[in-house]
Amino acid sequence: MSNKIKLSERIFIAGSNGMAGSAIKKCFINAGYGLKEKKGILLTPTRKDLNLMNYDELLNWFKKYKPTVVVLAAAKVGGIHANYSKPADFILENLKIQTNVIDISWKMGVKRLLFLGSSCIYPKFAPQPIEEESLLTNSLEKTNEWYALAKIAGIKLCEALRKQYGFDAICLMPTNLYGPNDNYHKEDSHVMASLIRKFYEAKMKSIPNVSCWGSGAPFREFMHVNDLADAVLFALEKWDPTAPNAPLDKNGNALTWLNVGTGKDISIRDLANKIAYFTNYDGDIIWDHSKPDGTPKKQLNVNRINNLGWYSKISLDKGLKETLKNFKNATNFDL
Repeated sequence: MSNKIKLSERIFIAGSNGMAGSAIKKCFINAGYGLKEKKGILLTPTRKDLNLMNYDELLNWFKKYKPTVVVLAAAKVGGIHANYSKPADFILENLKIQTNVIDISWKMGVKRLLFLGSSCIYPKFAPQPIEEESLLTNSLEKTNEWYALAKIAGIKLCEALRKQYGFDAICLMPTNLYGPNDNYHKEDSHVMASLIRKFYEAKMKSIPNVSCWGSGAPFREFMHVNDLADAVLFALEKWDPTAPNAPLDKNGNALTWLNVGTGKDISIRDLANKIAYFTNYDGDIIWDHSKPDGTPKKQLNVNRINNLGWYSKISLDKGLKETLKNFKNATNFDL
């Protein structure tokens, strides 16, 4: 089983318009993939062009375009409110997308597939920092268990196809992401995007205080999406679970999913203070204890991918300053 991907690959990036997918596409282009002179191509259909939840439509698309490598970055995502209020949407849509793409990739002879999971797959009270072995050892965080269950099913489908049929599917579990093309919806966004929007609006409109969900006590790890894109390319080029140097679990079995993160976390309270500082907001910050906190701490152990040679490169301060600048330009806020 060859794990080397070449510049001549026909690479399908499912979800290429999303935050993760668009960063992955840019990273691949910068690395020389998709060049006509190298006989490579990047296949990046939009949701309008291709409905991933329609099995027959997707199968016909595979038959026509014949991708050799697949990156599955497509997913229905959202913050605590979105997950908790639309549980059926989160489990159904993600199960359909994943199962269709992974199943068809295997049946159509795709040589290598990478599936993006999420750190929310791990139990709510997993030992910190969270190792890959913590998967399925305890109960999930209730506020996003529907999304997490779908992602776990995707990981296990990849593992099962490798075990039974030798399908070369690998998975990465990124920590909380932020950066270009994030969703800044008032209610459905993740914590970083939600805080950025709140503090920018408060500064712009001279609002005397900003209300934030929960207590501010939970700790979260944040990684710039460009670091994730770099990890995706690294894994496709360098990580072969069957190789002698491949990461093993504590029972000596080859791992087929690896954590990806910075290895550092920050309290939500400190993050809010940092964003307030970078936006020059000097009003009061009020913590709404009637809203849920979610998991108290969710820091990933990234030793395994570090040992393979990949490390996060973008510091939180640097990434946050760039993200704030992008947000300001995208929204035409004049602060």
